[in-house]
Amino acid sequence: LQGIFVLGLPYALLHSGYSGLLLIVLAAALCCYTGKILIACLYEENEDGQLIRVRDTYEDIANACCKKLSPNLGGIVVNVTQVVELIMTCILYLVVSGNLLSHSFPYAPVTEKTWSVIAFVTLLPCVFIRTLKIVSKLSQLCSLVHFVIILVVMTYCLTQMHQWSWTKFRLSLEFEDFLVSVGVIIFSYTSQIFLPTLEGNMKNPGEFRCMLNLTHFFACILKTTFALTAFLTWGEKTKEVITDNLPSFLETLVNLCLLSKALLSYPLPFFAATEIMYSCISKGNHSNYKSPPLALAVRGSFLLLTLLMAMFTPHFALLMGLSGSVTGAAMTFLLPSLFHLKLKWKKLSFLEKCADISVFILGFLCSLAGIVCSIKGLLEVFG
Repeated sequence: LQGIFVLGLPYALLHSGYSGLLLIVLAAALCCYTGKILIACLYEENEDGQLIRVRDTYEDIANACCKKLSPNLGGIVVNVTQVVELIMTCILYLVVSGNLLSHSFPYAPVTEKTWSVIAFVTLLPCVFIRTLKIVSKLSQLCSLVHFVIILVVMTYCLTQMHQWSWTKFRLSLEFEDFLVSVGVIIFSYTSQIFLPTLEGNMKNPGEFRCMLNLTHFFACILKTTFALTAFLTWGEKTKEVITDNLPSFLETLVNLCLLSKALLSYPLPFFAATEIMYSCISKGNHSNYKSPPLALAVRGSFLLLTLLMAMFTPHFALLMGLSGSVTGAAMTFLLPSLFHLKLKWKKLSFLEKCADISVFILGFLCSLAGIVCSIKGLLEVFG
């Protein structure tokens, strides 16, 4: 899920200057922290002081926090938020696939929407995905393709080292441009939706915190190096998607790799969203799939919905920004810190409480700024 945002990091540096480098590190630390406190909400201490996993999903955590108001209110809010974000992500992959195919074969008499339909056809087998193991294998291939893309771009950048100059970094910043950079950088790390399922499927859940530390550390190193080398290569000419800066022969190769990555990335949010929807319909019996026709109907309907929205929703990028500012910030910053404070208040130290409150305020400000910028963009388009 993080690959498309990563390709926008050099453009983010163009608008954030030196502060962008600090933001990449800060975002990694914050997202790693909220991932840990979210998983901590799955556990409670027993009489012997041992941690026992008493909740399984994000929904369970939300229900535990809102049980005094309504037993299912928190779960409904979280499920709706998750499904909206996952649907938008799936649609984005279809839109991106159509765009990449259109740019890779510019002389073909095929419209971008038709290319999206062609990409959709290759995703039809997703309706038969029933386990996370299949998704994990596809995600491994996706990661491999991602590293190929990064390697190609960085190799080309290193051949241009003779023209690098630190004077390309901006010292003065425009507030709106800076907000765009903040959004790109922060949401290149988001993965909280998948963490409860991931931790629950680990052979040794006790290694989760170590895994989270290592993955965010190496992601931070990779993203900083990639963004820095690409920006130093093109400076003020850096485009929104850095692959557009490459020479034509490399751009076509990388675009085809990006197409593979987009198609391989689709099954993860697709699987997560259909699991949530099916579990709501079947009232918790989703793991056994006792009703295969119902499961196929849910997956097939979801798949068709993403295609229709990709084809017929005008100005999808702006709507994606608006919904992402609400759902992304909520799932990544607002809800984990809020739930942690609610469930663990008596056991938290003063510094831990301050940390959670600070993350909540930061998430709220990021969300508010993103909403304002997105609405402004929509008003300009429809104005």
